[in-house]
Parts: sequence; C-alpha cells; structure tokens
Amino acid sequence: MISLAVRAGLSPGFSPTPPDDSAIEEVVTAEAGLRPPAHVTLRVTPLVEEDACVPRGAPVACLRDAPDICLVAPMPARVARITLQPGRKLTEIVLFHDEGGGVQRHDVSGSSRPAGLRALMQRAGLWPWLRRRPFGGMPAVDEVPAAILVMAVDTRPAAPDPLVAIAGREESFERGLRALKRLTEGPVLVCHAAGREDAIPAMGVRVQPVPVGPRHPQGAAGIRLHEAWPAGLDAPVWDLHAEDVAALGRLLETGTLPMNRLVSVAGPALRAPRLVRTQPGASLRGLSFHDLHPGAHVLLSGDPLGGHPAEWLAPRDRQVSALSRPEAAAPPHWLIRALTRSARPRPVIPTAALDQAFGAQIPAAAFVRALSAGDDEMAMKLGALSLLEEDVALADYVLGGEADLQGMLRVMLDRIRTEFAA
Repeated sequence: MISLAVRAGLSPGFSPTPPDDSAIEEVVTAEAGLRPPAHVTLRVTPLVEEDACVPRGAPVACLRDAPDICLVAPMPARVARITLQPGRKLTEIVLFHDEGGGVQRHDVSGSSRPAGLRALMQRAGLWPWLRRRPFGGMPAVDEVPAAILVMAVDTRPAAPDPLVAIAGREESFERGLRALKRLTEGPVLVCHAAGREDAIPAMGVRVQPVPVGPRHPQGAAGIRLHEAWPAGLDAPVWDLHAEDVAALGRLLETGTLPMNRLVSVAGPALRAPRLVRTQPGASLRGLSFHDLHPGAHVLLSGDPLGGHPAEWLAPRDRQVSALSRPEAAAPPHWLIRALTRSARPRPVIPTAALDQAFGAQIPAAAFVRALSAGDDEMAMKLGALSLLEEDVALADYVLGGEADLQGMLRVMLDRIRTEFAA
C-alpha cells in the first residue's frame, strides 16, 4: 500500500504534452560549452590550447587545487576558446564538433580498490557529475560520503524518465551500483517510481530501494535525502543520476566514458516536445532552433521551476525548457508603486499547496519562517543541510516567486559553510 507521504506533492503543468519516449533522436550539436555549475567557482588549469583538436573524453582542464579532477571534452572537438576570469576562474570552454576526433580510453586495472576507482572517476571526467550535500558542488578529492543517493526517478515537469535513459544498459547500471558501494561505508539509496521495484537489481542490504510517488517534489533528491538519510556538516551525502551510474559501469567495462544523455526539450515556446540523446554542454539553441515558435522566448537549462537562462546545457541538467518571454508591462504610477512596496515583505500564508510543495516531509511554514529570518540553527534542524535550490523551486512557484526561497537558501548555505570552515 502506498503511504500518504508517497502520494504527496503537486503536478504543475508547463508543457502541453509530455515528450514521447517512443521516438528518441540522436543529436550532437555543432558547439558545446563547459561551464561551472551555478553558484560554484572553479579555478582551473587549462590542459590544451585554443584551436587544438581533442578526442571525446580527453581532459581539457583540471582544478588548480585538485589537479586529479579533470574536465573533459563531451565530444570529439576543436577547442574554440577558453575564457577565464582573474584568478583562473573558469567562465567557459567552447568546443566545435570534429567528426574524426576519436575517443579517449582509460586504464581501469586499479578500479577494484576504492582509491583506484576514485582516481579513474576523477581523470575520466565523471567526478563533476557527483553532487554533495550540504552546500552543493562536487565532492572534495578525498571525501568519503555517509551515503550515496541514486536518482532513478524524476518528477519535475516534462522530465525524461531515468529508467528510459538506462533501458538496454541494465548490466552497466548494476556494475555502476556495485562500484559506488566501494566509495562509502553507508548505504547506496536507489530512488525509483513506486511500483517499479523490478527495475532495481537486488544487491544486498547496502543497496536500498526507495519508492517515490508520481508528484513533484517526490523525485527531488533533497526531499528524499531528508527523509531517508539527512546530510550533516560532518556527514556529507552524494547524489547521482541513474544514467551517470550506468555510464560509470560502462567506463569500468570498456575504459571509455559514454558522453550521451537523455534530454527532454519541451515548453510552451516549442511546436512539439521531444526527447534527444545529446552530449553534456550541448548548445540549447542547437537542440531547439527548428522547433521554436516565432516570437520572443527564453531557453532554460533545467526544468521550468528551477532552470536558469543559459547557452549551454549545465553539467547535471537533463532538460531544456523553452518559455515564451512575457511582454514588458508599463511601469505603474509612482504613487501606486510606493504604496505597493510599503507593504513588503509580504507575509507567507501557510496553505495546503505550500505543504505539498515540500512533499509533506518538511514543515513548510516553520521552514519558510526560518529562511526569512536567517535562523540558521532552526533551518538546519528542519532539514536545510539536505536541500539545494532546486528542492525549494516548487515552493517558490506556489508562492508566486515573491519569497525567493531559492536565493535565501543559497545565502544561508553559504553563510553556514563559511562559519563551519572557520
């Protein structure tokens, strides 16, 4: 029997119809870009020069403070430009597709040991696909997680089904899960759609299936972590997409890291939604150009709730959202504007929708109050260390965007991280 908690959540609709998984296109865009994730600063050392030709999976840069962690080319390519800010902060690395570039192969002989597996994942470019909690970003080079969460379900609007993404690669997925067990002494939690237990291999007590309901935010990693294995300041937890686990399994088998991922291209600004297999860092314009309606629009890397305007598909994103750009409204009279602003900050009124926006796992009113007041201690008690911006995006949507919970959560997490490091 499915519990009330599994049935909790909302079903916001943004795309007229979900993408059809019966016709998946293979698309490699002519350009691709490597950028740091949102709110993450990467200081890098370029390993190639502009105009150099590189095979798929070849390192193009490494982190300055952790040279073993590499950023790799998502396709055989020619390096178009490398843009760095002062202090070697990465802005972007732009690549042009080159058909004859080949594929980088890696030595997997030492991957049976935890240290060898870490080294392989770091030099092959898979390490940036991991995300740690609390605070976000990739794990430190020697970090040991208290648990690892694998997301084999996604409840965001128009998101591609991870089980469709790994169809035909079940053996690679199982091999990847066995490898993840070597990176932690805790459990590997595999989130799956309720009723799809058959899709998760039985691998002993250390690999634990976690059923997830169909409504958002049931498939949000932070909500699931808060329920199953909350992250702590001294107990970080990693999360990873099921398709990336299958890619790890393929890397261990062949020595090459697959660089194609299932991506949903959807939104009201498109003639029709579709599913494509494309490379990380793909050009959003290249994925959507021929399907856009005429008129002003904005392309988001990510889902309509938590995505951000971008030129390239972000490292972990598997959605492109094409939204119509609203027409600019005439500015109100100065007196009306003054009277309206005098009432701010507007109070957050607890509603059933707000409770559902946290999946019935976090007391919504108390958590929003702690965020608004900057009460770090109370927010941590309520689960803030397990959450990132995407986990509260639905609550922002329910509140009409007035509260900016995502921004307040990021400010709070940065403040807690600074105090913890002091």
